[in-house]
Amino acid sequence: MSLRINKAVWAIRSIFFVCGLALSSWAPMVPFAKARLNLDDASLGMLLLLLGTGAIIMMPISGYLSQKFGNRTIIAISAIVIALVLPLLAFFDGILLMSFSILLFGAGIGTIDVAMNAFGIHLQNIYGKPIMSSLHGLFSVGGLFGSMGLGILMKMGLPPLTAAICISVLVVLTLGLQYSNLFSASEEFANIPVKHSESQAWNWSWLNKGVLFLGFLCFIVFMVEGAMLDWSALFLHEDKALDESLAGAGYAVFSIAMACMRLFGDRIVEKYNASIVVFAGALLASAGFLLGILSPLVSISLLGFFLLGCGAANIVPVFFNEAGKLKNIKTATAVAVITTMGYSGQLLGPAGIGFIAHASSLSKALIVCAVLLFLVGPLYLMNFSSKKKSLKA
Repeated sequence: MSLRINKAVWAIRSIFFVCGLALSSWAPMVPFAKARLNLDDASLGMLLLLLGTGAIIMMPISGYLSQKFGNRTIIAISAIVIALVLPLLAFFDGILLMSFSILLFGAGIGTIDVAMNAFGIHLQNIYGKPIMSSLHGLFSVGGLFGSMGLGILMKMGLPPLTAAICISVLVVLTLGLQYSNLFSASEEFANIPVKHSESQAWNWSWLNKGVLFLGFLCFIVFMVEGAMLDWSALFLHEDKALDESLAGAGYAVFSIAMACMRLFGDRIVEKYNASIVVFAGALLASAGFLLGILSPLVSISLLGFFLLGCGAANIVPVFFNEAGKLKNIKTATAVAVITTMGYSGQLLGPAGIGFIAHASSLSKALIVCAVLLFLVGPLYLMNFSSKKKSLKA
Protein backbone atom coordinates (compact mmCIF):
# COMPACT_ATOMS: atom_id res chain seq x y z
CA MET A 1 0.00 0.00 0.00
CA SER A 2 2.89 2.35 0.77
CA LEU A 3 4.11 2.07 -2.85
CA ARG A 4 0.59 2.88 -4.08
CA ILE A 5 0.46 5.95 -1.84
CA ASN A 6 3.90 7.14 -2.93
CA LYS A 7 2.85 6.86 -6.58
CA ALA A 8 -0.30 8.83 -5.82
CA VAL A 9 1.77 11.54 -4.12
CA TRP A 10 3.99 11.94 -7.17
CA ALA A 11 0.97 11.86 -9.44
CA ILE A 12 -0.84 14.69 -7.67
CA ARG A 13 2.40 16.66 -7.57
CA SER A 14 2.58 16.37 -11.34
CA ILE A 15 -1.03 17.53 -11.66
CA PHE A 16 -0.37 20.61 -9.53
CA PHE A 17 2.68 21.38 -11.66
CA VAL A 18 0.90 21.20 -15.03
CA CYS A 19 -2.10 23.10 -13.68
CA GLY A 20 0.19 25.99 -12.71
CA LEU A 21 1.90 25.61 -16.08
CA ALA A 22 -1.33 25.90 -18.04
CA LEU A 23 -2.78 28.78 -16.02
CA SER A 24 0.36 30.92 -16.12
CA SER A 25 0.74 30.33 -19.87
CA TRP A 26 -2.13 32.79 -20.23
CA ALA A 27 -0.01 35.63 -18.74
CA PRO A 28 2.32 36.23 -21.73
CA MET A 29 -0.66 35.81 -24.08
CA VAL A 30 -2.57 38.77 -22.60
CA PRO A 31 -0.74 41.51 -24.57
CA PHE A 32 -1.26 39.55 -27.81
CA ALA A 33 -4.96 39.08 -27.03
CA LYS A 34 -5.40 42.78 -26.28
CA ALA A 35 -3.75 43.78 -29.57
CA ARG A 36 -5.50 41.08 -31.61
CA LEU A 37 -8.93 42.08 -30.33
CA ASN A 38 -8.12 45.83 -30.26
CA LEU A 39 -9.23 46.25 -26.63
CA ASP A 40 -8.72 49.08 -24.16
CA ASP A 41 -7.97 48.39 -20.48
CA ALA A 42 -11.63 48.41 -19.41
CA SER A 43 -12.64 46.01 -22.19
CA LEU A 44 -9.74 43.73 -21.36
CA GLY A 45 -10.83 43.81 -17.72
CA MET A 46 -14.32 42.68 -18.74
CA LEU A 47 -12.80 39.85 -20.76
CA LEU A 48 -10.69 38.76 -17.81
CA LEU A 49 -13.81 38.83 -15.66
CA LEU A 50 -15.13 35.89 -17.67
CA LEU A 51 -12.19 33.73 -16.60
CA GLY A 52 -13.11 34.34 -12.97
CA THR A 53 -16.80 33.85 -13.66
CA GLY A 54 -16.22 30.44 -15.21
CA ALA A 55 -14.04 29.35 -12.30
CA ILE A 56 -16.41 30.53 -9.58
CA ILE A 57 -19.43 28.94 -11.26
CA MET A 58 -17.68 25.57 -11.34
CA MET A 59 -16.04 25.60 -7.90
CA PRO A 60 -19.14 24.58 -5.90
CA ILE A 61 -20.36 22.30 -8.72
CA SER A 62 -17.03 20.49 -8.92
CA GLY A 63 -17.21 19.73 -5.20
CA TYR A 64 -20.47 17.87 -5.80
CA LEU A 65 -19.11 16.16 -8.93
CA SER A 66 -15.97 15.01 -7.09
CA GLN A 67 -18.07 13.41 -4.36
CA LYS A 68 -20.21 11.66 -6.96
CA PHE A 69 -17.57 10.51 -9.46
CA GLY A 70 -14.29 10.82 -7.56
CA ASN A 71 -11.57 13.44 -7.78
CA ARG A 72 -9.51 11.49 -10.33
CA THR A 73 -12.29 11.59 -12.92
CA ILE A 74 -12.92 15.31 -12.41
CA ILE A 75 -9.20 16.09 -12.56
CA ALA A 76 -8.91 14.22 -15.86
CA ILE A 77 -11.93 15.85 -17.52
CA SER A 78 -11.00 19.36 -16.44
CA ALA A 79 -7.35 18.91 -17.50
CA ILE A 80 -8.49 17.85 -20.97
CA VAL A 81 -10.79 20.87 -21.20
CA ILE A 82 -7.93 23.18 -20.22
CA ALA A 83 -5.60 21.59 -22.77
CA LEU A 84 -8.16 21.92 -25.56
CA VAL A 85 -9.09 25.52 -24.80
CA LEU A 86 -5.63 27.00 -24.16
CA PRO A 87 -4.60 27.16 -27.85
CA LEU A 88 -7.91 28.83 -28.69
CA LEU A 89 -6.90 31.78 -26.49
CA ALA A 90 -4.07 32.44 -28.93
CA PHE A 91 -6.19 31.88 -32.03
CA PHE A 92 -9.62 33.53 -31.92
CA ASP A 93 -9.79 37.13 -33.11
CA GLY A 94 -13.52 37.60 -32.51
CA ILE A 95 -14.75 38.88 -29.17
CA LEU A 96 -17.63 36.38 -28.84
CA LEU A 97 -15.56 33.26 -29.46
CA MET A 98 -12.74 34.62 -27.32
CA SER A 99 -15.17 35.38 -24.49
CA PHE A 100 -16.61 31.87 -24.58
CA SER A 101 -13.12 30.35 -24.65
CA ILE A 102 -11.96 32.33 -21.63
CA LEU A 103 -15.15 31.41 -19.76
CA LEU A 104 -14.54 27.73 -20.52
CA PHE A 105 -10.85 28.01 -19.62
CA GLY A 106 -11.81 29.52 -16.27
CA ALA A 107 -14.35 26.76 -15.69
CA GLY A 108 -11.65 24.15 -16.25
CA ILE A 109 -9.24 25.94 -13.90
CA GLY A 110 -11.86 26.27 -11.17
CA THR A 111 -12.88 22.63 -11.48
CA ILE A 112 -9.39 21.16 -11.36
CA ASP A 113 -8.38 23.49 -8.53
CA VAL A 114 -11.08 22.17 -6.21
CA ALA A 115 -10.62 18.54 -7.24
CA MET A 116 -6.82 18.42 -6.97
CA ASN A 117 -6.84 20.22 -3.60
CA ALA A 118 -9.50 17.85 -2.26
CA PHE A 119 -7.44 14.91 -3.52
CA GLY A 120 -4.32 16.37 -1.92
CA ILE A 121 -6.01 16.81 1.47
CA HIS A 122 -7.35 13.24 1.45
CA LEU A 123 -3.97 11.89 0.38
CA GLN A 124 -2.20 13.88 3.09
CA ASN A 125 -4.44 12.29 5.73
CA ILE A 126 -3.60 8.82 4.39
CA TYR A 127 0.09 9.57 3.84
CA GLY A 128 0.56 10.81 7.38
CA LYS A 129 2.94 13.59 6.33
CA PRO A 130 2.30 17.21 5.27
CA ILE A 131 2.36 17.59 1.50
CA MET A 132 0.08 20.57 0.78
CA SER A 133 2.83 23.21 0.96
CA SER A 134 4.97 21.30 -1.51
CA LEU A 135 1.97 20.84 -3.80
CA HIS A 136 1.34 24.57 -3.91
CA GLY A 137 5.06 25.12 -4.32
CA LEU A 138 5.01 22.92 -7.41
CA PHE A 139 2.02 24.88 -8.68
CA SER A 140 4.22 27.98 -8.44
CA VAL A 141 7.08 26.17 -10.20
CA GLY A 142 4.62 25.33 -12.95
CA GLY A 143 3.73 29.01 -13.05
CA LEU A 144 7.38 29.81 -13.66
CA PHE A 145 7.70 27.37 -16.53
CA GLY A 146 4.40 28.43 -18.02
CA SER A 147 5.05 32.17 -18.06
CA MET A 148 8.68 31.91 -19.14
CA GLY A 149 8.34 28.77 -21.25
CA LEU A 150 5.72 30.23 -23.55
CA GLY A 151 7.78 33.39 -23.95
CA ILE A 152 10.91 31.38 -24.75
CA LEU A 153 9.05 29.31 -27.34
CA MET A 154 7.81 32.50 -29.00
CA LYS A 155 11.30 34.01 -28.83
CA MET A 156 12.54 30.92 -30.70
CA GLY A 157 10.20 31.86 -33.52
CA LEU A 158 7.11 29.82 -32.74
CA PRO A 159 3.82 31.71 -33.16
CA PRO A 160 1.71 32.02 -29.98
CA LEU A 161 -0.73 29.38 -31.21
CA THR A 162 2.01 26.77 -31.78
CA ALA A 163 3.59 27.59 -28.42
CA ALA A 164 0.24 27.17 -26.67
CA ILE A 165 -0.28 23.80 -28.39
CA CYS A 166 3.07 22.63 -27.01
CA ILE A 167 1.91 23.46 -23.48
CA SER A 168 -1.38 21.64 -24.05
CA VAL A 169 0.40 18.52 -25.30
CA LEU A 170 2.52 18.49 -22.15
CA VAL A 171 -0.61 18.72 -19.99
CA VAL A 172 -2.26 15.80 -21.78
CA LEU A 173 0.89 13.66 -21.68
CA THR A 174 1.30 14.25 -17.95
CA LEU A 175 -2.31 13.32 -17.32
CA GLY A 176 -1.98 10.18 -19.40
CA LEU A 177 1.14 9.04 -17.58
CA GLN A 178 -0.15 9.75 -14.08
CA TYR A 179 -3.87 8.98 -14.33
CA SER A 180 -3.60 5.36 -13.19
CA ASN A 181 -1.45 6.41 -10.21
CA LEU A 182 -4.20 8.64 -8.83
CA PHE A 183 -6.67 6.95 -6.50
CA SER A 184 -9.90 5.85 -8.13
CA ALA A 185 -13.16 6.93 -6.51
CA SER A 186 -13.53 3.60 -4.65
CA GLU A 187 -9.94 3.71 -3.36
CA GLU A 188 -10.14 7.34 -2.31
CA PHE A 189 -13.49 7.17 -0.54
CA ALA A 190 -12.50 3.95 1.23
CA ASN A 191 -9.48 5.72 2.74
CA ILE A 192 -11.27 8.87 3.95
CA PRO A 193 -11.71 8.73 7.73
CA VAL A 194 -15.32 8.95 8.86
CA LYS A 195 -14.83 12.30 10.57
CA HIS A 196 -13.54 13.82 7.31
CA SER A 197 -16.34 12.45 5.14
CA GLU A 198 -18.93 13.67 7.65
CA SER A 199 -17.38 17.15 7.76
CA GLN A 200 -17.99 17.63 4.05
CA ALA A 201 -21.62 18.56 4.69
CA TRP A 202 -22.25 22.23 3.91
CA ASN A 203 -24.12 24.15 6.61
CA TRP A 204 -24.87 27.68 7.65
CA SER A 205 -21.90 27.79 10.00
CA TRP A 206 -20.00 29.32 7.09
CA LEU A 207 -21.43 32.62 8.34
CA ASN A 208 -18.94 32.40 11.22
CA LYS A 209 -17.32 35.84 11.33
CA GLY A 210 -13.86 34.41 11.88
CA VAL A 211 -13.86 32.38 8.69
CA LEU A 212 -15.40 35.24 6.72
CA PHE A 213 -12.67 37.58 7.95
CA LEU A 214 -9.98 35.08 6.93
CA GLY A 215 -11.70 34.79 3.57
CA PHE A 216 -11.56 38.57 3.18
CA LEU A 217 -7.82 38.61 3.88
CA CYS A 218 -7.35 35.74 1.44
CA PHE A 219 -9.31 37.73 -1.13
CA ILE A 220 -6.73 40.55 -0.91
CA VAL A 221 -3.67 38.28 -1.14
CA PHE A 222 -5.10 36.26 -4.00
CA MET A 223 -6.15 39.48 -5.76
CA VAL A 224 -2.48 40.47 -5.85
CA GLU A 225 -1.61 37.09 -7.35
CA GLY A 226 -4.30 37.64 -9.96
CA ALA A 227 -2.90 41.08 -10.72
CA MET A 228 0.52 39.56 -11.36
CA LEU A 229 -0.97 36.86 -13.58
CA ASP A 230 -3.21 39.05 -15.71
CA TRP A 231 -1.59 42.49 -15.65
CA SER A 232 2.14 42.21 -14.97
CA ALA A 233 3.04 41.32 -18.57
CA LEU A 234 0.98 44.19 -19.91
CA PHE A 235 2.45 46.56 -17.31
CA LEU A 236 6.04 45.65 -18.18
CA HIS A 237 5.33 45.91 -21.90
CA GLU A 238 3.44 49.21 -21.91
CA ASP A 239 4.91 51.05 -18.91
CA LYS A 240 8.46 49.68 -18.98
CA ALA A 241 8.76 49.12 -22.77
CA LEU A 242 9.77 45.48 -22.33
CA ASP A 243 9.48 43.30 -25.44
CA GLU A 244 6.23 41.31 -25.65
CA SER A 245 8.06 37.99 -25.76
CA LEU A 246 9.80 38.84 -22.46
CA ALA A 247 6.87 40.51 -20.73
CA GLY A 248 6.06 37.33 -18.80
CA ALA A 249 9.31 37.77 -16.83
CA GLY A 250 7.48 39.68 -14.09
CA TYR A 251 5.17 36.82 -13.30
CA ALA A 252 8.10 34.42 -13.71
CA VAL A 253 10.26 36.00 -10.99
CA PHE A 254 7.18 36.29 -8.79
CA SER A 255 6.57 32.56 -9.30
CA ILE A 256 10.21 31.72 -8.52
CA ALA A 257 9.98 33.52 -5.21
CA MET A 258 6.62 31.95 -4.36
CA ALA A 259 7.88 28.47 -5.18
CA CYS A 260 11.09 28.79 -3.15
CA MET A 261 9.39 30.22 -0.09
CA ARG A 262 6.51 27.73 -0.21
CA LEU A 263 8.85 24.77 -0.45
CA PHE A 264 10.37 25.91 2.86
CA GLY A 265 7.12 27.32 4.22
CA ASP A 266 6.47 24.68 6.87
CA ARG A 267 9.92 25.22 8.40
CA ILE A 268 9.52 29.00 8.38
CA VAL A 269 6.16 28.93 10.18
CA GLU A 270 7.54 26.40 12.65
CA LYS A 271 10.56 28.58 13.47
CA TYR A 272 8.69 31.89 13.63
CA ASN A 273 5.15 32.31 14.94
CA ALA A 274 2.27 32.91 12.54
CA SER A 275 1.84 36.58 13.45
CA ILE A 276 5.43 37.39 12.47
CA VAL A 277 5.13 35.46 9.22
CA VAL A 278 1.95 37.31 8.20
CA PHE A 279 2.95 40.81 9.35
CA ALA A 280 6.53 40.69 8.02
CA GLY A 281 5.38 38.93 4.87
CA ALA A 282 2.71 41.52 4.12
CA LEU A 283 5.17 44.37 4.76
CA LEU A 284 7.84 42.85 2.49
CA ALA A 285 5.31 41.98 -0.19
CA SER A 286 3.72 45.43 -0.34
CA ALA A 287 7.12 47.14 -0.34
CA GLY A 288 8.31 44.89 -3.15
CA PHE A 289 5.14 45.53 -5.15
CA LEU A 290 5.57 49.30 -4.84
CA LEU A 291 9.24 48.97 -5.86
CA GLY A 292 8.21 46.98 -8.92
CA ILE A 293 5.62 49.56 -9.92
CA LEU A 294 7.51 52.80 -9.24
CA SER A 295 11.05 51.91 -10.29
CA PRO A 296 12.10 53.36 -13.67
CA LEU A 297 14.43 50.39 -14.26
CA VAL A 298 13.11 47.06 -15.48
CA SER A 299 15.73 45.17 -13.45
CA ILE A 300 14.63 46.85 -10.22
CA SER A 301 10.99 46.25 -11.09
CA LEU A 302 11.71 42.55 -11.46
CA LEU A 303 13.49 42.59 -8.09
CA GLY A 304 10.40 44.17 -6.58
CA PHE A 305 8.18 41.44 -8.01
CA PHE A 306 10.57 38.85 -6.58
CA LEU A 307 10.29 40.42 -3.10
CA LEU A 308 6.51 40.47 -3.54
CA GLY A 309 6.53 36.72 -4.08
CA CYS A 310 8.82 36.12 -1.10
CA GLY A 311 6.61 38.09 1.25
CA ALA A 312 3.25 36.82 0.09
CA ALA A 313 4.14 33.12 -0.28
CA ASN A 314 3.41 31.89 3.24
CA ILE A 315 0.59 34.23 4.25
CA VAL A 316 -2.27 32.14 2.87
CA PRO A 317 -1.00 28.83 4.36
CA VAL A 318 -1.13 30.53 7.78
CA PHE A 319 -4.73 31.54 7.09
CA PHE A 320 -5.60 27.95 6.24
CA ASN A 321 -4.07 26.80 9.51
CA GLU A 322 -6.07 29.42 11.43
CA ALA A 323 -9.26 28.31 9.67
CA GLY A 324 -8.69 24.79 10.96
CA LYS A 325 -8.52 26.13 14.55
CA LEU A 326 -11.77 28.12 14.46
CA LYS A 327 -14.47 26.91 16.84
CA ASN A 328 -18.12 26.29 15.98
CA ILE A 329 -17.33 25.52 12.34
CA LYS A 330 -16.14 22.35 10.67
CA THR A 331 -12.62 22.48 9.28
CA ALA A 332 -13.70 21.36 5.80
CA THR A 333 -16.37 24.06 5.67
CA ALA A 334 -13.96 26.75 6.85
CA VAL A 335 -11.34 25.76 4.26
CA ALA A 336 -13.98 25.66 1.51
CA VAL A 337 -15.19 29.17 2.35
CA ILE A 338 -11.77 30.84 2.46
CA THR A 339 -10.69 29.00 -0.68
CA THR A 340 -13.71 30.25 -2.62
CA MET A 341 -13.32 33.80 -1.30
CA GLY A 342 -9.59 33.73 -1.96
CA TYR A 343 -9.86 32.56 -5.53
CA SER A 344 -12.64 35.05 -6.09
CA GLY A 345 -10.02 37.69 -5.42
CA GLN A 346 -7.54 36.08 -7.78
CA LEU A 347 -10.01 35.69 -10.59
CA LEU A 348 -12.35 38.66 -10.15
CA GLY A 349 -9.90 41.21 -8.74
CA PRO A 350 -8.05 41.75 -12.04
CA ALA A 351 -11.31 42.90 -13.62
CA GLY A 352 -11.57 45.66 -11.01
CA ILE A 353 -7.98 46.61 -11.73
CA GLY A 354 -8.95 47.05 -15.36
CA PHE A 355 -11.67 49.54 -14.45
CA ILE A 356 -9.34 51.53 -12.19
CA ALA A 357 -6.66 51.49 -14.88
CA HIS A 358 -9.16 52.78 -17.43
CA ALA A 359 -10.17 55.63 -15.10
CA SER A 360 -6.58 56.55 -14.18
CA SER A 361 -3.64 54.33 -15.13
CA LEU A 362 -2.50 50.75 -14.73
CA SER A 363 0.32 51.75 -12.36
CA LYS A 364 -2.13 53.53 -10.03
CA ALA A 365 -4.44 50.54 -10.08
CA LEU A 366 -1.57 48.28 -9.01
CA ILE A 367 -0.60 50.72 -6.24
CA VAL A 368 -4.09 50.26 -4.78
CA CYS A 369 -3.36 46.52 -4.59
CA ALA A 370 -0.06 47.17 -2.83
CA VAL A 371 -1.75 49.34 -0.18
CA LEU A 372 -4.44 46.73 0.47
CA LEU A 373 -1.75 44.07 0.79
CA PHE A 374 0.07 46.14 3.40
CA LEU A 375 -3.13 46.34 5.48
CA VAL A 376 -3.33 42.53 5.67
CA GLY A 377 -0.58 42.41 8.33
CA PRO A 378 -2.09 44.89 10.84
CA LEU A 379 -5.60 43.53 10.30
CA TYR A 380 -4.43 40.00 11.01
CA LEU A 381 -2.62 41.07 14.19
CA MET A 382 -5.62 43.03 15.46
CA ASN A 383 -8.05 40.20 14.89
CA PHE A 384 -5.95 37.12 15.63
CA SER A 385 -3.94 38.39 18.57
CA SER A 386 -5.90 40.74 20.81
CA LYS A 387 -9.30 39.66 19.46
CA LYS A 388 -8.66 36.01 18.81
CA LYS A 389 -11.36 34.88 21.22
CA SER A 390 -14.05 36.92 19.50
CA LEU A 391 -13.22 35.41 16.12
CA LYS A 392 -13.61 31.93 17.53
CA ALA A 393 -16.93 32.72 19.12
